[in-house]
Amino acid sequence: MKNLRSARSGQCACGKTKDPNGNCDGSHANEGRNKYMKSIVSAIFIGLALFSFQSFANTLDGDVKVKDAKIVWKGFKVTGAHEGLISLDSGTLIFNEDELVGGNFVVDMQSMTCTDLSGEYKSKLEGHLKSADFFGTDQYTESTLNITKVSKIDATSYQVKADLSIKGKTEKIEFITSLYGNKATSSMKIDRTKFGIEYGSGSIFKSLGDKMIYDEFELIIDLNF
Repeated sequence: MKNLRSARSGQCACGKTKDPNGNCDGSHANEGRNKYMKSIVSAIFIGLALFSFQSFANTLDGDVKVKDAKIVWKGFKVTGAHEGLISLDSGTLIFNEDELVGGNFVVDMQSMTCTDLSGEYKSKLEGHLKSADFFGTDQYTESTLNITKVSKIDATSYQVKADLSIKGKTEKIEFITSLYGNKATSSMKIDRTKFGIEYGSGSIFKSLGDKMIYDEFELIIDLNF
């Protein structure tokens, strides 16, 4: 009886007004479709939010244990070589799941020491390396390395590209890093002349003879995180 009264009164059974031709206008059907579309949009939004959260959650930082870090420097000249240590001030390796994707490091340049000499010769070499002839550590107290790209080579090795800043100059370098558990090791050769360190350089000054110092020095890095 209710449906019959609605039909006679010009209303659809759902309570909506009929159109001028006596037919239901279908708006109740549109409402159903709108609700369905809203449900789909909501589901997509929730899915994207969960995906974004998962991606964020999978990216982890591994803070380097600064006190356990070991950085060995090696410099070479015609008549031999010298080596020593330099301290890491701070460092972070960034992982996505178990894969290395980035990192950044700060080195304390004033901590530079020589380990293959002793006494007066040790003090003289350390003072010269910290002087303006070389690293100018009174003015440039820190050097930084920021990883910009990482490409996986195999299960434990990565090809790393990074921005290295020494004495206020930044240059791009590449090296290989190996990871074993919570341990990372790297070895890199650095051309000091690219950072304005030209003292005793045979590529810049000619006829230095046995006083020539090679442009490249080496860093051997051993980190725990």
